[in-house]
Amino acid sequence: MRVSLSTRLLLSTLFLSWHRGRDMKTSMRLLCGMVVLVMLALSAHGQQSTDYSFKLSKTDFPSTNSDVPIRVTVTVPPPMLTSISLSAPSAVGGNTVQGRVTLNTAAPSDLEVTMAADPLNAATVPSSVTIKEGETSAPFTVTTPLSKVTVGGHDTAVEIYAHYEVTKHVGLVILAPVSFDRMIDRVVDREHSFMDSVKQLHPLAETYIQNMHEDKDHNVLPVSDQYFLGRLSLAETTADQVFEKDKPSKSRHFLSPFTMLSGAFQRKYVPQGFAQMIVLDRNFQKSNYYFEFVRQEFLGEVKCIVVDVQPKEHSPKGLFAGRIWVEDRDFNIVRFNGTYTNGSNYNSYLHFDSWRINMQPGVWLPSYVYSEETEKHHSTPPFTQPRFKAQTRLWDYDAIRIKHQSEFTDVRVDAVRDESEGAPQDDMPLEALRNWERLAEDNAVDHLQKVGLLAPPGPVDKVLQTVVNNLIITNKLEIIPDVRCRVLLTTPVESFTIGHTIVVSRGLLDVLPDEASLAMMLSHELAHIVLGHKINTKFAFNDRFFFPDTVTFQRMDFSRNPADEQAADTKAMTLLASSPYNDKLATAGLFLKALQERAPVLANLIRPHMGNPLDIKGTVRLAPVASAAPQLESQKVEQIAALPLGGRIKLDPWSNEVSMKNVKHLTILSPAEKLPFEVTPFGPYLTRPSALQIETRASK
Repeated sequence: MRVSLSTRLLLSTLFLSWHRGRDMKTSMRLLCGMVVLVMLALSAHGQQSTDYSFKLSKTDFPSTNSDVPIRVTVTVPPPMLTSISLSAPSAVGGNTVQGRVTLNTAAPSDLEVTMAADPLNAATVPSSVTIKEGETSAPFTVTTPLSKVTVGGHDTAVEIYAHYEVTKHVGLVILAPVSFDRMIDRVVDREHSFMDSVKQLHPLAETYIQNMHEDKDHNVLPVSDQYFLGRLSLAETTADQVFEKDKPSKSRHFLSPFTMLSGAFQRKYVPQGFAQMIVLDRNFQKSNYYFEFVRQEFLGEVKCIVVDVQPKEHSPKGLFAGRIWVEDRDFNIVRFNGTYTNGSNYNSYLHFDSWRINMQPGVWLPSYVYSEETEKHHSTPPFTQPRFKAQTRLWDYDAIRIKHQSEFTDVRVDAVRDESEGAPQDDMPLEALRNWERLAEDNAVDHLQKVGLLAPPGPVDKVLQTVVNNLIITNKLEIIPDVRCRVLLTTPVESFTIGHTIVVSRGLLDVLPDEASLAMMLSHELAHIVLGHKINTKFAFNDRFFFPDTVTFQRMDFSRNPADEQAADTKAMTLLASSPYNDKLATAGLFLKALQERAPVLANLIRPHMGNPLDIKGTVRLAPVASAAPQLESQKVEQIAALPLGGRIKLDPWSNEVSMKNVKHLTILSPAEKLPFEVTPFGPYLTRPSALQIETRASK
């Protein structure tokens, strides 16, 4: 292939213009330089060789006796494969390795490099890789198959081949899992590290229990409930500092294992018993247990090794018996399901399913525990063992960061001041009063966030704010200062106002069936604001918050008197009548009816921490909405009056942030699956947060 005529003319012109007046040595150097340029041009255009001919005229070179013909042949080697490389020499089965094929020169056009692996089924590679025109290399991915055995086996050597003109290959070792015995050693070591790390943490732990009863038609329904909330300490024992709504009497022993009621013995649940369910074994020793491999499976995105664990004969009492799930990277226990053997501090233990969440790199911390007993006759006289279901949630792990974040928000600096009215002036009396009330409001909100009871501002607040704005705009309300919304992190269903801040509990958001029902609840609190029901401005003095966390509910009471509650109900009906939700309140009314029906047996779920109850002695809040609703039919599958607990809100145990779950639409097949206000098992989708997610979380 020859260089184009224009290229040859250009080179000749350049050469002749430069060699005039120069000696032969200089001119030949120039000629060599032009030859290099020709080679580069050929290489860039994919040309393999060409001839270039010209003459050195004796006119131009007086030292020559005659014209000297010169012929230059430039040859560029054809593209061919020079190497194949991998990002790692080995990989555990089920993982991927990145590779790259490289040519000796830029591809003149798109080139296909063929690929293969040997043994054929030992790894998966693409059949070919395309190197784009002008490029010298291209990436590819090697996928290794999941090992059929989770532990044991042998390493597998694989050769990855690539061919273009020539064949190149590179070796990859697919590592076998560790031996089962060695894996158990690592699990035990990681559990000891876990116990050392959690001793430094003091999360909030909340347990909500529903005692169940099966009627003659085999319907299993709640008949009573219990509730605990406390600050957990794992330094030596699983002890709780319990948050109390009321001051306990001297005769009341809240943490006593048992209590006598109505002349008959009944079991009383203790907070420590449920808190202990986050710990597999405080002194986990391999010598105390039998371990049996079951299978491997995924919990969400996390591949786990499933192992059955049983205490050995003559081992100490109170050891765990059940099943554990171990993630396959660092061998942390991420889930354990079973019970404790009888003995130790309690008369008997309950069955439970305990989950840990990956909150930081390599850090898996207890987050959810579901427990239940369903045996009808499981009892030890003179006690009776009830059927029950319970949920335990833990959060507020990163308490130091949360407190510092809240303290930082206390520093309020106005970057721009409004000087439209002239020179800066002192606040007018009304303005000063509004600012004073806002200060009390801000202090109260900030304190609740500091102690881990209120979620930081987030996306759920914006959902609530949108509904509130719909009510404000359609009713043409002018409210100063602006209305804000926040989420209380506890389960009992309640809503209340702190000044112009509307607070809705996580539990209430979970069970509300639709947006109109949410609007109904928010309208009642907005009515308090519109009617001018004030906050107690004692909270403007920060020393009011110098009290232990455990008495927060006693010191921070935002309930209203009956007259204010009735006035708010009346005003709320007016707000709803002018809102876009006016024709959508049928389900909201059904929710109130279902709440009223369940209130006598779910007293602790209905009992608020800081606001007014939604049902008082059979009289439900916003009763006109309930009266206008259709009849409540519990056996009607398509009528959903309330949702189960935990169905909408996702709580980040590390940062206390809340978000809306991606709700799946599931067809309800029978009335028993409706589960209004009921406790259900947990099923978190386990993930490992990426470095970017952790960095984003830390920067908030």
